Amino acid sequence: MVKEAKVSEEMKKLLYTTILNCKTVEDLEDLFDDLCTFKEVEQMAQRIESARMLADGKTYAEIIEKTEISSATLSRVSRCVQRGSGGYLKFLPKN
Repeated sequence: MVKEAKVSEEMKKLLYTTILNCKTVEDLEDLFDDLCTFKEVEQMAQRIESARMLADGKTYAEIIEKTEISSATLSRVSRCVQRGSGGYLKFLPKN
């Protein structure tokens, strides 16, 4: 049996505080280069772009074509944009 990793609230707060300590995009790039694999950053970028495109009224087909995100992940992003905590729409840069 595989033992699940325990991530405490304190550990999550440390993560969020560390991210908040970044002052520039370059700071964030350095942190994410150390913190995440290339694939993890790529997947987060796909999700953010997909959320932006959904907010702009783009279709699933347009989003999948541009971002190459899976339809399952796009569906999850869509649910979060529509009924989530509001994080995507609150923090996406305004055009």
